[in-house]
Amino acid sequence: MQMNGKAKDPARMAAVAFQAYTRIVAFWGLSEKEAASLADMAESEWTRAKARDFAGELTRDQLLRLSAVVGIYEALELYFSEPLARSWFTRPNTGHLFGGRRPVVTAIEGGLPQILAIRTYLDGLLEGA
Repeated sequence: MQMNGKAKDPARMAAVAFQAYTRIVAFWGLSEKEAASLADMAESEWTRAKARDFAGELTRDQLLRLSAVVGIYEALELYFSEPLARSWFTRPNTGHLFGGRRPVVTAIEGGLPQILAIRTYLDGLLEGA
């Protein structure tokens, strides 16, 4: 695939996605276990990847997860004001997708389908705004 006349570099794409993801989970205050699980990584893999400039490979599932999380973050920043935008993902939520649980917990348990459902839910809020 070409992008702006240059071939896409999968390692570079993974590194950029991982950098954005690490900043987002820090903004949200996720625990190491939550951040690793949300990215579908073992905690030891997460710790190693964060400790150095990430140059590893991500699976397609992991890349999709990270991309969706970036979209969730962007939607929250656009839809809500500062304190809620940063805490929404970690606060109990009575919405139909969450049943009173924290969105991060449902995302970890439901995997990529739930992460994408949350992304779609927030996109719907933005479209209705």
